Amino acid sequence: MAALAFGANRGAMIPRIVLLPGDGVGPEVVGAARAVLEAVGRAAGRELAFEEHPIGGSALDACGEPLPAPTLAACRDADAILLGAVGGPRWDDPRALKRPEQGLLGLRKELGLFANLRPVRAVSALLSASPLREERVIGTDLVVVRELTGGLYFGEPRGRTATPEGRRAVDTLVYTDIEIRRVAQVAFDLARKRRRKVTSVDKANVLDSSRLWREVVVEVARDYPDVELEHQLVDSCAMRLVTAPAGFDVLVMENMFGDILSDEASVLAGSLGMLPSASLGATRRGLYEPIHGSAPDIAGQGVANPLGTILSAAMLLELSLGWADAARAVEQAVEAALARGARTRDLGGGTGALSTSGMTEAILRELTAPAA
Repeated sequence: MAALAFGANRGAMIPRIVLLPGDGVGPEVVGAARAVLEAVGRAAGRELAFEEHPIGGSALDACGEPLPAPTLAACRDADAILLGAVGGPRWDDPRALKRPEQGLLGLRKELGLFANLRPVRAVSALLSASPLREERVIGTDLVVVRELTGGLYFGEPRGRTATPEGRRAVDTLVYTDIEIRRVAQVAFDLARKRRRKVTSVDKANVLDSSRLWREVVVEVARDYPDVELEHQLVDSCAMRLVTAPAGFDVLVMENMFGDILSDEASVLAGSLGMLPSASLGATRRGLYEPIHGSAPDIAGQGVANPLGTILSAAMLLELSLGWADAARAVEQAVEAALARGARTRDLGGGTGALSTSGMTEAILRELTAPAA
């Protein structure tokens, strides 16, 4: 693998990677990413240790818990965690006390993973795959930094009650200045390595939580005089993402806004199946996963796009293991395969669409090809 410039390091400790295949297409795409990681390790003369544990619906079926204690213990001891997806129709009963998604939310909370990074870049070979016109998409290279352990998904009180007037449900949107400050610092630090611009997304014209958000982000910005800060209301940001996305660099926002807008931004890359993510905390150990979900409608068919998970593995190599050259090599292999016409069904492959394994093999061929 000529693209990898670093040498062998057989004497170093072997990194431990926990694989959480989860539900739906999760096992298929995690298997693809593992094959790529193993190829990177072999080419670089470095070893990686893998262990697999259940999470989500599969864990509920096997253990009665969406986040079994052995899974959490293994993740605590790991150098990095690679997740497939959780959830599916078989576990969708809204009255259920235990749900697959609780496994993922619990893991983020227990490991203190408060910042979720979702890069979105328009690849030249896939400009035509976007539903937007090419001239709108071209030049897009942004990162959504989503706060991950606060907001509506974790706030208390929450729940449902029966009242004389009918059923009532409540969720609480709550943030502290500490939660806002630490994720804002992640965004500004990242912007310093990119194009030095942060867009803070809120709903400060309506929500008290957003007014605190904006206040704290302004305070953080004072420590980064070399980084431009702009504020954007979430509704106008949603519009701008599909009309002028190339104007964004790093966007930082609260949990639910980030969940929604990063999915919207996926169309810029041509498919939800293309987008990786990294969930980070105070240490280098991170949780890496594609953002596409379990896709139960195609699970088991061998047609899922593995690129989001493979690109998540590239983020794992760089952010948790410090193997930046290896990460670049994986990213370049993905771009090279796409440039040669490799397509899964979601990327418009049509009758010539590659299977999950076929796309994985295309990436592996690029990784092991001799330098031109």
